[in-house]
Amino acid sequence: MTFDMSLIQRGARLRRTPFFEATQKYGAKGYTVYNHMLFPICFDDLEAEYWHLIHHVTLWDVSVERQVEITGPDAFRFTNLLTPRDLSRCRVGQGKYVVITDQEGGIINDPVLLRLGENHFWLALADSDVLLWARGVALHAGMDVQIREPDVSPLQIQGPKSKPVVQTLFGEAVLKLKYYEFLETDLDGIPVVVTRTGWSGEVGYEVYLRDGSRGVELWERIMEAGKPHNIAPTGPSDIRRIEAGILNYGADMTLENNPYEVGLGWLVNLKQEADFIGRRALERVRAEGVQRKLVGIVIEGPRIEFNMTKWPVSVGGQAVGRVTSAIYSPRLEKNIGYAMLPVAYAALGTRLTVTLPGGEPRPARVVEKPFVDPQKLIPKS
Repeated sequence: MTFDMSLIQRGARLRRTPFFEATQKYGAKGYTVYNHMLFPICFDDLEAEYWHLIHHVTLWDVSVERQVEITGPDAFRFTNLLTPRDLSRCRVGQGKYVVITDQEGGIINDPVLLRLGENHFWLALADSDVLLWARGVALHAGMDVQIREPDVSPLQIQGPKSKPVVQTLFGEAVLKLKYYEFLETDLDGIPVVVTRTGWSGEVGYEVYLRDGSRGVELWERIMEAGKPHNIAPTGPSDIRRIEAGILNYGADMTLENNPYEVGLGWLVNLKQEADFIGRRALERVRAEGVQRKLVGIVIEGPRIEFNMTKWPVSVGGQAVGRVTSAIYSPRLEKNIGYAMLPVAYAALGTRLTVTLPGGEPRPARVVEKPFVDPQKLIPKS
């Protein structure tokens, strides 16, 4: 074992992914806990992993993206009830990025939704207990649905050389997938779903394993296919996702935020005929406007390390908000991140002061986000 699990785990309460043994074999240096599971966060220096993602291809164990599977005669109506996004525009074989909202419009989760059948959905979850929420909603919805956590465990293959890797594994058909499309297939009997998605801002795919007993086997097959392309296992890259404007649930948004505050208002369709949880609250927010916004910021001065807490933001000595994510971008040679601020201080160019751990004040300013590839031309290419 390359990492002493007793540093973060006591007893058998935390689950391990089907790829856990492989992550140990390949040298995972750290783990966190995510959806009650152990999540490998790095195999190398974070900047080295970032450059490998930018130039080559990387493999991530993201089995902690637990699935909520919704089936049954009323599965479409029920799933549409959970999200303000209009799922009538999501065909079978297609995925959508969605938010799940509560009755006050607060964000419970921001999963990738896959529609496997007319009444068959998966929600690939960020870190919150949507299975319990969905079952609670179902108890009172009066709809005929079944809700469970299936034996499904995703990996991500990300980076500019990901296409030849998945082509070697799954053939030409996978290269025909458009952004957010997927196909159900197998790899010599290993059942999988392959999606044209990812959390990197780079070209990428996710491979959803449908038989947890074959995790190490699938991992090794991917590593072998990627060997000619310099594949390396890494953790998800916070540098790259911040550059890309990708948000991290629990840091950049929580239940206390609505989609409009964090720039996800485009996921809310108030014109659809179907009702959804939080509709009245979100209609009110839309009409009245938000009181605060998540903005992009640049923090001046020497290189910073990835923030472990939400750093205070002030203007003229008055506390006004918090930095939610901040990190040094080696490509941009800048300290970049996001901050939640009152709308009065959210305009581009607004000068701020960010207080780092230890009390060091740093000048900062509000800037456009995303910082790289605002049209998402890279992942769609």
